[in-house]
Amino acid sequence: MEIRFDDQVAIVTGAGGGLGRQHALELGKRGAKVVVNDLGGTVDGSGGSLTAAESVAQEIANNGGTAIANGASVTDMNSVEEMVEEVMSKWGRVDALVNNAGILRDKTFSKLEMENWHTVLDVHLNGSANCTKCIWPIMVNQGYGRIVMTTSTSGLFGNFGQSNYGAAKLGLVGLMNTLRLEGAKYNIFTNSIAPIASTRMTENLPGFEGSSERLAPELITPAVVYLCSEKAPNGRIIQAAGGRYYSADVRENVGVDLGLNASVEDIEDNIKEILDMSESKGVLERTHHR
Repeated sequence: MEIRFDDQVAIVTGAGGGLGRQHALELGKRGAKVVVNDLGGTVDGSGGSLTAAESVAQEIANNGGTAIANGASVTDMNSVEEMVEEVMSKWGRVDALVNNAGILRDKTFSKLEMENWHTVLDVHLNGSANCTKCIWPIMVNQGYGRIVMTTSTSGLFGNFGQSNYGAAKLGLVGLMNTLRLEGAKYNIFTNSIAPIASTRMTENLPGFEGSSERLAPELITPAVVYLCSEKAPNGRIIQAAGGRYYSADVRENVGVDLGLNASVEDIEDNIKEILDMSESKGVLERTHHR
């Protein structure tokens, strides 16, 4: 059965190009009223223009859909609040939020200016939190909502020269893991996408040369749109790259119970068992919380 979003409203941040554009177009094609949010800045977050967002909104309209453009910076809480107020005034609900907006300011940690650390975390992590915070009470009142965080393999597994980006991206997984618990009783499901795609943000990174077709952004969108749907799981990370879709998880093992008098030497004697992940459980399989 075709997955549709008729009578639903979706907000996609960073939707003026790349991945966000593809997500917005597909949601619009499937009947959603789409808010195309994009500051319109450069890859490093400088500058700003509504042109990109307006172009995508017009593209959705030309294809028979409904969309509005918005140029709010996700780092500006007042602007995000105004965006959501506009959406509620116009359409009266928000069913899906795709937190896609992001920037890159890559340097090895030894050379990274802390200003660029904070700026990247502000866009990716705080920006996603700002948008989610504004739509959260709406979804609670509706008794329905779907939220997608955009994480990355750089956060899940690390990547040279991306300490700021990786920290922000793994932070989003931590946010997802809590929201999946807090939102479940309201039918608010929060998931994450970890995309590998050739976009404006990745075109100059090692390994992405000549990969525009093999790692096309539109190959990420099916997973994102599914996570926006009523059929979405809750609290899962889907990775997507070149037509391959697979999952990642945070896992823990049984470990060793050393009692209340454990010493440093006890840790040394049992380190292999403490670190052995051959039998481990994912976050959704855990039966206890700390």
